Parts: sequence; C-alpha cells; structure tokens
Amino acid sequence: MTVDYDVVIIGGSLAGYYAALAATQLRATVALVQPKVDYGFTHHYALTEIGKVAQKLKDAAGFGIHATHTDTSKECQISMAWQEAMLYAQCVASNLQEQYSPAILAAQGVDAIVGSGQFQSSPQLAFAVNNRLLRARTYLLASGSRPEIPEIEGLQATGYLTLSNIWQSFQGATLPKNWVIIGGIPQGIEIAQTLARFGCNVTLVVKHPYVLPYLDPEIATLLQAQLEVEGVRVLTEKPVTQVRVIENKKWIQAGDKAIETDEILVATGQQPNLEFLNLATAGVKWHRRSLVVNDKLQTTNHRIYACGDVIGGYDFANIANYEAKIALNNALFFPRLGVNYSSIPWTIFSAPMLAQVGLTEVQAKRQFRRDEILVLRQYFKTVAAAQLRDETTGMCKLIVLRNGEILGASILGAEARELINLIALAISQKIKVKHLANLSPAYPSFSEILEQTAREWSKQKLNTNIPLQEFLEGFFHFRRNCN
Repeated sequence: MTVDYDVVIIGGSLAGYYAALAATQLRATVALVQPKVDYGFTHHYALTEIGKVAQKLKDAAGFGIHATHTDTSKECQISMAWQEAMLYAQCVASNLQEQYSPAILAAQGVDAIVGSGQFQSSPQLAFAVNNRLLRARTYLLASGSRPEIPEIEGLQATGYLTLSNIWQSFQGATLPKNWVIIGGIPQGIEIAQTLARFGCNVTLVVKHPYVLPYLDPEIATLLQAQLEVEGVRVLTEKPVTQVRVIENKKWIQAGDKAIETDEILVATGQQPNLEFLNLATAGVKWHRRSLVVNDKLQTTNHRIYACGDVIGGYDFANIANYEAKIALNNALFFPRLGVNYSSIPWTIFSAPMLAQVGLTEVQAKRQFRRDEILVLRQYFKTVAAAQLRDETTGMCKLIVLRNGEILGASILGAEARELINLIALAISQKIKVKHLANLSPAYPSFSEILEQTAREWSKQKLNTNIPLQEFLEGFFHFRRNCN
C-alpha cells in the first residue's frame, strides 16, 4: 500500500495542532486538515482574566484605595470597560491565529490544508479534501466539538446564544443587562461570573444538585456560595421546560420558577464534529456525544485514532493534549500506550480558581472501604500569602489511603491551577502524602496550603492510634523525670 503521510490529522483544534507539531519533531510526515478555526475560546479566557481585574478594582476600596471620580455614569463605565475588554480579547485571538497559520505550520514541516473533507474506503482508505486524496498509514481525528442544543419547547423560536458565538455577538455592541445561562458545564460557570463582574444580572440554571455534577460536593457548595456572593443567582435541580417571548421579553420556565431575561446562553454540553466525515464508510462507530474508542484511543477502525472533546468529556485543552500525545505515539509506532486519567488535572477559571485531580471523596469511598480513606482539609485563611493578598476564600482537600497513597485532590482558592500540578505529579510518581508534609515551601507562598493539608495525615493517624499515643506520653514522661 502506497502512502503519502505517516499520519493525517483531521481538525483544527488545539489538540490537532499539538499533535501535528509533535509528529514533525519525530521526523514523521504529517498533514493537518483544518476547516475554519474558531478562536472563541481565546475570547473566553481573555475576558475571564479581565473580569478578575475589574473585580480587584472594585475591591480596592477595601484597602483604602479609591478610583478618581468622574462624571461618567456607572453604566457608561461598564460599557467602556466591556469594549476595551473585547479589543484586548481580539488582539489575543489574532496573535494565536497567526501562531497557528498555515504558513507557520508549513515552516515547521506540517502540510497544512485548509478545507473540509471526508473519508473514502475504495480502492483504499484515504481522506478526500480539496480534490486531493490524502493516503496515510494512520489518521487522527481531532475535529473538536460544537455546542449541543437541548430539546426545550420554544427555544429555537425564541433565540439563544452558545459558547461558540457569545463573544462574537457583542463585538462593538452593548452588552445585555439580564442573562439566563442554561446548563452546568465549566465554561458556563466561568461566563456567569465574568458577566456578573461586568455589571450584568445573571441567573445560572442547572438540573443537578450542584453547579457541576463531577465536582466534590463540598467544593461545589463553596464555589456556588462564591458565585452568589458576586451576584450570580444559582438555581439547582431546576430543569428548563419551556422558553417563550411575551411582550418582546424572553421568559424561561425553570422548574417552578418563571424568569424574565434579555438574553439566553445555552451551555449544557458539547457534541462532536463528525457528521460530514463519512465515518460509516471507514467503519468508525460513534454515538451522539462521542466516538467509540478503546484505551489506546483507537476507533473501531484500527488505523483511525481520536483525541480531545471529539471523544466526549469536558473541553479541557490539557486533557486533549494528553490524549493527542497518547494517540499520536500509538499511531506512529505501535498501539501499546493506554490512557490513564488518574493524574491528569483539570481547572475551572472561576475566582477563586477551582482545580481537581484524581478521585473525589465520593468516588474514593465507592472504590475502597470507608475505613481505608482519610480526608485531609485545610483552609486558605490559614495561609499567610492568602492573607496578604486578601484571597482567603477556599480550601484544599486531599483524599488519601491510610498508607499515605494520594488518590485525589480538590482545591478551590488562589493559584489552584498551579498547586494542583504538584499533586498531579505526586500521584503520577506515586509520591506519598508524608513527602508533601515534609515540604519547606518559600514563605509566604500559596504552596504552604499543600504542606499544611498533608500534615493532617500524620495527625489523623496519631489520633486513631491509642497505643502509640500512650507510648509517646510514657516516653516523654520518662525523659522529663530522668536527670
């Protein structure tokens, strides 16, 4: 069989770019087929960061720092801040677009092809795009996903926004004052907080008991409380059943509550971009929300691999890149590597930030006997760095076995996205919690929260070991009376 490439990567997602560049570094010949690339995620993260800055300026009065008063109204100031934020986000997106342009990719050895195509199986497996047939030994699907729209009566007729078009809809326009966000996925929570920080009235409606179903419930409760403190109205266990326009106003029926709003954002989940790839011809099976893959990330056609949110799950860039690394190595060499998510962290860009890795308390107690599990907690208010920055909201929670093996961690607090990486490393390298307790982090720093939480392990073990307590008491009694 004659092939043109070692691997053809289909999709312009970040995972696709990551895999393409990694393949060239391995001296493999690679083509990247990319349709129009959406940089909406860049607007999202840029505006989230700007929202945090805006909140810090509001909080500056607590330090006795007051902004210069002008004749500009509060509403006008918010509108000006929004326009400046959009300009900044557009600049960031433009820079990234240049970084991943076909010319830059080509300079690094990637045959970058802009266009949409599909598989064909006769006379041999190939990918057809722009009147070309790309023949490869293996293929990697990294085509990403798009918002999934729930079947809600009246939603289509009323109109709505999604995660893919929310920011582009208001470039150079006035931001609506009242919002309802339907669904509890990480990006929806981030957007709810960002909009509230730009002066909007936001209602977040989720059908689960907590803002996110996969979060540790204790952490989720803290996050929800913070959202409500900042003005986000959170309605849990409220399925949306109907949407209507009444007297030029949008109304949503959520459980037993009717809510009037200016704009609706649907953030209930994602579905893979697969329909037009002619996967059936290639013998690839897929469901509504994900491809069927094994732990090697092979689809039902052993020559076609997949990575990123096209195979389901939350849309996190670091997880997609991890999957791209596994899938690419299996595609280029031998399918021997399996995915293991136990040490892969994920983060929600809320404020305070939330990060999680491994098992939650609930998950650990399902897999192990309850008397084997120790839950270690420490609060950010005990950390000097948190006091200095007035960011004392939050907690660190470690789930460990009695022998000190770390099973998971949930952190809500300042610098959580950095702190979680150390826990992820400890889990991947099987470093026990006692070694974290022996850290001597720089002072003051947020890393102290890890040391303090880890020290709870030895405290809990001692508190349940009566013979050891009696021995220690006797030992020190002897030492005190021995002259």
